[in-house]
Amino acid sequence: MAVRYGVVALRQDPPLYAADESKGTAETVQTVNVAAILILSGGNCGLSACTTRYLTAMAASDLLLAVADVILWRLKEYYFPGTFLDLTPGCSVRSVLKRAALDLSVWFTVDFTFDRFVAIGCPKLRTSYCTEQTAMTVLVITGVLFFLKNIPYYFAIVPRMTINGVPWHCNPKPSIYTETAWLAFVWLDRTLTPVLPFALIFLFNALTVRHILVASQLRKGLRGQSNRSDPEIAGRRKSIVLLFAISGSFVTLWSLYVINFLYYNVKGTNYNDSEYIFRRVGYMFLNLSSCTNSFIYVVTQSKFRMRLTLALKYPFIRIIKILNRFKSQK
Repeated sequence: MAVRYGVVALRQDPPLYAADESKGTAETVQTVNVAAILILSGGNCGLSACTTRYLTAMAASDLLLAVADVILWRLKEYYFPGTFLDLTPGCSVRSVLKRAALDLSVWFTVDFTFDRFVAIGCPKLRTSYCTEQTAMTVLVITGVLFFLKNIPYYFAIVPRMTINGVPWHCNPKPSIYTETAWLAFVWLDRTLTPVLPFALIFLFNALTVRHILVASQLRKGLRGQSNRSDPEIAGRRKSIVLLFAISGSFVTLWSLYVINFLYYNVKGTNYNDSEYIFRRVGYMFLNLSSCTNSFIYVVTQSKFRMRLTLALKYPFIRIIKILNRFKSQK
């Protein structure tokens, strides 16, 4: 796989790990994200309505990414070879869906980070912006814009072969390496995901931390030397733990991908073996990022843990009730 003129080839590489491992990864991602969506949608997790909307959208986008990337690209080669998914139009649709899911997984995290920055650092804007209606509007606009942004990928693919007039498989169109419009589009795409989100997340978190430090010092000065706990500071602490856990996980797991993008697009040469492995490990971490948020909810949110525990216990409770009912009827 070569990188020339800042363009990364669109063709999907063979997976670095085996099919069974990919299948296990996909099943884990789907399970944890479906559980997160169901629990968050039910509410009563101790989170505001707008925060719940953002977290639900993030879980849904991570689930979509697992389906579009792991299942429709990686597992397809092992479990669904020679199907309609291998037709060139199917290949093009999968390419658009994969890129859109990747963008949404990243930019919903940016939306959430900005929302928390406004909630903590912009008191005058908080009342009007940090609402459920605003969250839904932001999420819908983000989804529509990034779906439309990725439509050109449908036209960036040509058939690898034609059998009886039917186009099969996909190769990147040669013109994407030479035409100015394609070069600009691919650079824009890579800048929007994930270089710009990295910068925005660092910026919003830095501003949030700055505001928290200043506000904490002011409140301590106003409260004097009192040893009583401050409920507002405690509430902010919980919000910050969730925000930084999600942002930190995103930055950590995407770091290899970003380093690969920046280094090899500047270097502009072919991959050697070790560089190729580095790139594939970066993709593996990228896929792993689609299931970490649910584990973060479990670790940081006590009410989420409680509802998850109740959900896990529910089937056993129902079985015990049914067995007791049968015993009572005898």
